[in-house]
Amino acid sequence: MSDLPTGIAPEIHRRLAVDLNQLTWRLLEKAEPTPDEAEEMLQAAYASCYHWRQVGTALEQARGHWLISRVCAVLTRPEGALHHARRCLEICEGEGYGDFDLAYAFEAVARAAASAGHAAECRQWRELARQAGDAIQDPEDRQLFLSDLQSDPWFGTL
Repeated sequence: MSDLPTGIAPEIHRRLAVDLNQLTWRLLEKAEPTPDEAEEMLQAAYASCYHWRQVGTALEQARGHWLISRVCAVLTRPEGALHHARRCLEICEGEGYGDFDLAYAFEAVARAAASAGHAAECRQWRELARQAGDAIQDPEDRQLFLSDLQSDPWFGTL
């Protein structure tokens, strides 16, 4: 958490984090976002992560980095995708998060590698993600993850 006073109440940070996350997802679900929508999507993902940083736990921060990585991958911005995927994985491993969140961290690294055109690295991380996904305890979470793992974009790396 930052030491700078923001003047924003914690409940406002939380509401903004959630609303910006949902906006990011609405834009991600568009088949072909316009250039303005793509920029808004990226800005919303970063802003959501910022607000979670103010009031959330390491888990929300990991998920925020995951979301930024996904947006960067979808927009074919591999440097950002790789940076935020690795940050997500670093937080998950450092905090001992497993199951659902670790599977998604592996998926983020795989997808970021794919967006960078690193096919072999993508396949290695994707296999780790699949194995972690198979081990997710909750059946609904497991199905959601495995479905996401099958979804594009994989940039022809598979």
